[in-house]
Amino acid sequence: MESFGVLVPILALSIPVVAIVMSGLRKMAEARVEEARIKASAGGDGTETAALREEMDDLRRELGEVQERLDFTERMLMQVRDNQQLPPRA
Repeated sequence: MESFGVLVPILALSIPVVAIVMSGLRKMAEARVEEARIKASAGGDGTETAALREEMDDLRRELGEVQERLDFTERMLMQVRDNQQLPPRA
């Protein structure tokens, strides 16, 4: 009978711990389900993603053109600067 008296407090203290653990596991499962739902809805039919990819490609192309123009301008400025630093011919 004494062993039963020891088990009662252990059982009484373990019930809240088990409840907290189970609640945490339930919340984690709900978060995973919600994340999967969001990922599935974000994919959709893919038209928005395709449009964004196309716009990104356009921006990359424009950026490449701007970089080429900048390189050209830098070369021209270097030529002008080099020509100004050369001593005049005698």
